[in-house]
Amino acid sequence: MPYYLGIDGGGTKTTCAVGDEANRLVTATAGPSNIVRVGAAQTRESLQKAVRQACAAAGIAPSEIVRTCIGGSGAARSELATAVRGFLAEVLSTPIDVVGDMAIALEAAFGEGPGVIVIAGTGSIAYGRDRQGNTARAGGWGFAIGDEGSAHWIGRGTLAAVLRDSDQTYRRAEGTLHSELGASLCKAWGVATLTELARAANSIPPPDFASLFPVVAASKDELALQVLSAAGMELAQTANVVVKRSFPKDDAGPVPVAMIGSVFRHSGTVREVFYNELRAFESRAEIEKEVVEPVDGALRMARKARSLNR
Repeated sequence: MPYYLGIDGGGTKTTCAVGDEANRLVTATAGPSNIVRVGAAQTRESLQKAVRQACAAAGIAPSEIVRTCIGGSGAARSELATAVRGFLAEVLSTPIDVVGDMAIALEAAFGEGPGVIVIAGTGSIAYGRDRQGNTARAGGWGFAIGDEGSAHWIGRGTLAAVLRDSDQTYRRAEGTLHSELGASLCKAWGVATLTELARAANSIPPPDFASLFPVVAASKDELALQVLSAAGMELAQTANVVVKRSFPKDDAGPVPVAMIGSVFRHSGTVREVFYNELRAFESRAEIEKEVVEPVDGALRMARKARSLNR
């Protein structure tokens, strides 16, 4: 039986799935493998660990894999694709396709059909394909100047909101914490006071603001809910840009839309606000309520590639 590998290489984690001709059999996760964000050494370690763990869980050897497809942010650039392919070739002996993360996400959501995907993980972007096969994108300009609604954006925005709010209730000299959310953010970064939290936030190189997202998503604090709601609105606005470009008003058909990424997966607030806001912008939007798994798109692309090259 032929086995395939699909890999979703993200800025926070790497998801690797083993599948047969029809199904995803097992999934394994490892550390981040976005080579642009974490560098070559971390990417190599995460990819190889994910592959070995997935194959072990499936009870097969890596040599039994007949085709692999990996999608990652920036990975489709030729020099980066070469590096990623080389890391995987150290454990895999069969053909390896390296594509962008948007390609596997679009495949997972719609196959070869039209639609708009909105990815909200460590970063964020909207990407769509019209009924003629043309593509369009919006957002995705990077955490320093964009990526609205992403885990990085949410973590940074929540930390800023907590520090602003602390000006009303926080005595800096004593380092007193009056906010459960503030205390949770401090704990996440291993500091004791808001002053230390601010110092960490302003350090160089910048800290991992995306690591604060789980704390925010789990919080019932009003500040956290405000930032999560704002994230949903920002993502809806970004999606609407692509909807307008790819599906003009004279196109009366429905517009398929899919949500992808950890922000959607772990925050009901973001999902709900995104859904309602986008529907208010565009009544034709048909939004899939289940969060799509890009790794399934990578598996499909691996199967298709082998079929085309037989």
